[in-house]
Amino acid sequence: MKFDADVDVVTRINECYSRMSKGKKNIATYVIEHYEQAVFMKAAELGKIVGVSESTVVRFAMSLGYEGYPEFQKSLAEWVSDKFGSVEKVGRRFGKSSEGEILSSILQSDISNIEHTINNIDVAAFKTAVDIILKARTVYIVGIRSCEPLADFLHFYLNMIRGGNVLIKTTSVSEMFEQMIRIGDRDCIIGISFPRYSMRTLKCMEFANDRNAKVITITDSVHSPMNLYSSCNILAKSEMASIVDSLVAPLSVINALVVALCMKRPNEVKADLQMLEEVWNNYQVYLNDEIDFASDDVAMHLPGPLRDKSDEEEYE
Repeated sequence: MKFDADVDVVTRINECYSRMSKGKKNIATYVIEHYEQAVFMKAAELGKIVGVSESTVVRFAMSLGYEGYPEFQKSLAEWVSDKFGSVEKVGRRFGKSSEGEILSSILQSDISNIEHTINNIDVAAFKTAVDIILKARTVYIVGIRSCEPLADFLHFYLNMIRGGNVLIKTTSVSEMFEQMIRIGDRDCIIGISFPRYSMRTLKCMEFANDRNAKVITITDSVHSPMNLYSSCNILAKSEMASIVDSLVAPLSVINALVVALCMKRPNEVKADLQMLEEVWNNYQVYLNDEIDFASDDVAMHLPGPLRDKSDEEEYE
């Protein structure tokens, strides 16, 4: 494959990943996940850590369109330098801005991301995702680094809609595979990943695809490597307005996904929520200490033994 000279090393890795051998994929995963260390390693050092030969590392670099490992390492160094220069870029953009101007700028950027998502999202893919999730025996959810809160959020609400949901949550690729070892053609996996993309998430999706499970991805672009093994791509814009990933549009899409699922199973969701409410009350999960805004008075409802008589008199 021929690459334009302006194409950065990470983009090259993402575009070539699906065609790589097992050894080269291991190199790619390490480089993406540990670029701060990889940038200083010689080919032999990188190969030793990954568990491949030095010649495999050299061939890996050449498969990306570089003449050899030194050129690959130089390109990686330029990418890392640009990455760490983000703080300086933010300083140039917001250095003379007031807090109010920063607030307005970031919120406007998030609004723009949502508008772009509304205008470009594939509604058919969204509907397909709803159907896949409802029919799946087990739904696996994976999101790493800054995407972890999105995966947690989806898992939390999915448990109120249906059973058999597994949140893959670990720092080790091997442990991630252990958690999804039983995945099969009756299951599905939802992979959530935005730049910089997680190779660990991609490996989980590749494994699920190899086991004939349905694969859904929530990512930012048709060019995202997360689409390699997915048959259902839900895209939400996540353009960084600063050093912080903007995940407002992806969260909105996940909100919509949850609501759409609820509307497909309204009676089941209502029954589950009623049962959950009974459990909370019977076992005093929250100690009944929520504020009751239904009355004119703001009262703290504590169980009998914990209620102070003076509190009752105060609100009478």
